[in-house]
Amino acid sequence: MADSNDKGRFSKGPEGESDSAGPGSLDPVSAGRGESASAVSTIGSQTDPQLASNAGDAPQETGLRTIFFGSNGLRPGWSFALYVGMFGLIVAGGGWWGGALHFGELWSQLFSEFGVLVAAVIPALVMGRIEGRSWGAYGLPLRDAFSKWFWVGAIWGFLGITLLLEMLHGLHAFDFGHVLLHGMRIVKFGVFWGVLFLLVGFFEEFLLRGYTQFTLARGMGFWPAAALLSTAFGASHLKNPGESWTGALAAGLIGLFFCLTLRRTGSLWFAVGFHAAWDWGESFFYSVPDSGTISPGHLLSSSFHGSRWITGGSVGPEGSVLCFVVIAVAWVAFEKVYPEVKYRGEREKSLTQEA
Repeated sequence: MADSNDKGRFSKGPEGESDSAGPGSLDPVSAGRGESASAVSTIGSQTDPQLASNAGDAPQETGLRTIFFGSNGLRPGWSFALYVGMFGLIVAGGGWWGGALHFGELWSQLFSEFGVLVAAVIPALVMGRIEGRSWGAYGLPLRDAFSKWFWVGAIWGFLGITLLLEMLHGLHAFDFGHVLLHGMRIVKFGVFWGVLFLLVGFFEEFLLRGYTQFTLARGMGFWPAAALLSTAFGASHLKNPGESWTGALAAGLIGLFFCLTLRRTGSLWFAVGFHAAWDWGESFFYSVPDSGTISPGHLLSSSFHGSRWITGGSVGPEGSVLCFVVIAVAWVAFEKVYPEVKYRGEREKSLTQEA
């Protein structure tokens, strides 16, 4: 991503502004001016200690600037810290404000997801203004909103959770049960959970694979940043009730798969669609635990039987060892179907230009 504005703002001016042809090329008048200016400068520095002191301060100011700014503007570490700090402050303020309101359980969950999404977006907009970058640079270009990649991702996500549960069913470890909802209740709860998991997909993908991925990749490269953030994504699931290390590991690997889709498609729209459809299929349509949580208003009376290593136990199918098989299948299939790398971060661009 070109960063011409930042380069112009923070880079030094052209060096070598003096004439390099040597003293012999100067005319006598110019030579005289140069000698006079040199003499005045020497006398001034000898007679005015304040001038000498100011002259010595300039390199220190330049050195201090390099701590915060590089050739592409604000350094990635400071950008990341500012973003995380603003996100934390907004979440804390929103939690205090939300605690003063009283909604039902489901509506509270919906507004909570919307609130944390806003908390993730606002700092990115602020940092975009500071860094001189467009919103689309952070993985969700508006021109691609709900276009091809989103719906392809949604199909992959729903097929992924379906494949996992069909494998469990084939091993006699899972029964689909019967339909619990009827009539408009199917539509009402189906739409509600669709909206909520869309917000979940937007929030988690943008927070961990949007601005943060773009910014850390500027400093350490794409895959090291992806590994770090995917580890954080998996670890964050451990706070869920009923979660286990196998479920957290699966979440981290799914996060790493989403980084692959970002790299191959050039945006997060596929990942958002996949994430939302997987969660919707898991929680509402197939009515199984999602990271240890069973959603009210689910469609089926499904049930598990057998070892928790196969079924996932209280975690749900994401805690099953078969989930790792599905992730591997999705990874290999995606690499085969979409072999071209379309993601172009600033670090990769600069390395390509240098080569």
